[in-house]
Amino acid sequence: MNTMTYRGYVARVEYDAEDRIFVGHLAGIRDIVGFHGTSVDELEYAFQEAVEHYLEVCEKTGQKPQKPYSGNITLRISPEVHAAVATVAEKSDKSINQWVGDVLTKAVHVSSRTMPA
Repeated sequence: MNTMTYRGYVARVEYDAEDRIFVGHLAGIRDIVGFHGTSVDELEYAFQEAVEHYLEVCEKTGQKPQKPYSGNITLRISPEVHAAVATVAEKSDKSINQWVGDVLTKAVHVSSRTMPA
């Protein structure tokens, strides 16, 4: 699955072989926003139009647009792992949040280099 980004919104994109179109949906929000196109250019345009339309509808209806990926996550880990993370973070002169953020950032960079495009 591939992604695209526009105005802070990320879209998941897949190819529908039966209809021979690219299909996308906004990721990271509960509202359902979809779009499609038969070419990459058409898909990118449809994505941008879908985001703009979503924001316009939210404004007209007085609804606050959902924001994808606030920067806050909740993890459930064992007490043993929690203690180990706290120890390693302290030894690194970092808070747990800083240490976990650094580890996740490194993992994303490694993963993005090893994942097929």
